[in-house]
Amino acid sequence: MLKNKKILLGVTGGIAAYKAVDLASRFTKMGAEVKTIMTAHACELISPITFKSITHQPVVTKMFDIDANIEHISLADWAEIVVVAPATANIIGKVAGGIADDLLSTAIMATTAPVLFVPAMNIHMYENPIVQENISKLSKLGYFFMEPEKGMLACGYEGKGRFPKTDEIIYLVQTYLNYKKDMKDIPVLITAGATRENIDPMRFITNYSSGKMGMALARAAYIRGANVSLIAGNITEDIPEYLKCIQTSTADEMFKATMKEFPNNHVTIMTAAVSDYTPAKPSVQKTKKADEMVLELERTKDILFELGKKKSDKQTLVGFAAESEKIIENAKLKLKKKNLDFIAANNLNVAGKDETEIIFIGKTIEEKLSGNKFQVAHKILDLIFQ
Repeated sequence: MLKNKKILLGVTGGIAAYKAVDLASRFTKMGAEVKTIMTAHACELISPITFKSITHQPVVTKMFDIDANIEHISLADWAEIVVVAPATANIIGKVAGGIADDLLSTAIMATTAPVLFVPAMNIHMYENPIVQENISKLSKLGYFFMEPEKGMLACGYEGKGRFPKTDEIIYLVQTYLNYKKDMKDIPVLITAGATRENIDPMRFITNYSSGKMGMALARAAYIRGANVSLIAGNITEDIPEYLKCIQTSTADEMFKATMKEFPNNHVTIMTAAVSDYTPAKPSVQKTKKADEMVLELERTKDILFELGKKKSDKQTLVGFAAESEKIIENAKLKLKKKNLDFIAANNLNVAGKDETEIIFIGKTIEEKLSGNKFQVAHKILDLIFQ
């Protein structure tokens, strides 16, 4: 999603400037063409040669840099997206106030490309009413912002202000380069991950689901403006702070959480791998080892089936079906039986992998989607909202 894209990276004088090196490297490895503007304060923290070595592209530090032979207008016109990372309170304030007194602020003023600010600063500085007012003002004007993460800051304080994970920044950049905020404020409910059914305090029944597809859908929908509620089982990756998440473990917990949230959402996408069975009598103590053990199981509630009975004409319900044979045939049976609007069918062979291949089926469509899960997530959303 970044191949041959033109990214103008603006690096300002925050202590997190060194983390922008990894970001530039990742952009470049993904096939993007990256040119960098560094402010004077950024150059005090890290050498421009570092970015030039990684991106193999010019790094400009002055308004009229003869060596690079590039002016601010050419950079502004060249860029398909401008990413300011880290974004200090100073650069945010400059742009909000219409000030263009160095190369980066001037390029931002001159560009018609989307601009993404990635703030990273002291918690009290970030929460300062003036900074928040500037962010609010620019957001209303169409500039994009990524919220900083919580944690230990370089200044010694703990709180919101950390530079976000590189992967999360990349997800936003990929989306803003290829999509608009076309799902603004639409309530979307997504379930993801595997449930765990306890045998005893130590052992449980589960499955191979990683939760990656559900996470990809939640990220993609959120970045495109949706009001996302995520109900998560066991997931193999970190859940980003910006997602509103209800954590569950068992099928019964997920059933109760989903039934409660379902009426408040226009679109519900059920990617979670919910256990079909649970131990009838889980032990409160660890079961001792024996030559043989008979485990009595009972059926769990079919969440998707129950949602299909309750959904209104204004709601869209999407299911997932992981099959090992007769993939399309079994998926179509489930589509009808559970009163779904769409179903995504995939072979069990792709479970847990980053790349996937899905047959997306509706009452009038049947499309094969493939690629990494974030790409496929966007394609699924396109088909749901077409």
